[in-house]
Amino acid sequence: MSDQKLIKSFYIFIVLGVVLTLFLIFLGNLNAGTINDRQRDGRNAMAETANTDTLQPVGQISVADAGADQAEIIQVAAVSIDGASVYQSACMACHAAGIAGAPRVGDVAGWADRIAQGADTLYAHAIQGFQGKAGVMPAKGGNMALSDDEVEAAVDHMVAESQ
Repeated sequence: MSDQKLIKSFYIFIVLGVVLTLFLIFLGNLNAGTINDRQRDGRNAMAETANTDTLQPVGQISVADAGADQAEIIQVAAVSIDGASVYQSACMACHAAGIAGAPRVGDVAGWADRIAQGADTLYAHAIQGFQGKAGVMPAKGGNMALSDDEVEAAVDHMVAESQ
């Protein structure tokens, strides 16, 4: 009889083990579904935010009245012509290191012959470009977006720093 009790107990443990395993699998799938939904919702929200940020306009256009004060517009244009900032953005790459024969800013001897030629010659060489014995000066320092006035302001800045 003890063998029959052992076999009966063994069958009960096997059945309970299978039922418990199936119950745990069911709970795991139920929980995994909600976790995946939460992750999916989180990913969708992050993707939507990234898309919204990516699709923002780069700039905005402001249209002024026909009667806008022209003096303000001219004043803004005048402020943008600053020799030091033009030098920093376009000229410094060559004139700070002396690349391609460019005279270094602050080198009095290197600038003396050029300054002696006059401001108009310096402006013409800077605006139109120049190839001399010592090296090459690209037109407008290689930045064709610069206006002639901005190039002249940069030349004036370099000359003032090199006298």
